Amino acid sequence: MAQHNSAGQSGKRLSPIELQKHLKGTNYPASKQDLVQRAQDNKASSEIVEKIRTLPADSFNSPKDVMKALGQTE
Repeated sequence: MAQHNSAGQSGKRLSPIELQKHLKGTNYPASKQDLVQRAQDNKASSEIVEKIRTLPADSFNSPKDVMKALGQTE
């Protein structure tokens, strides 16, 4: 039986590893909409998808850019 790790959920800070797992396969540069779509395709929770939607930038050149933007919103 698979275990579900709830780290990064329920209002807790989202870990870089968890976020990147949900963005796996993203081709950069990527728009915010590209990231939302990729996260949905990778079965990210609605909370993670919403965090991506609220990022302050509209375009990202790398996973590092995404994490930097996420740090500005938390």
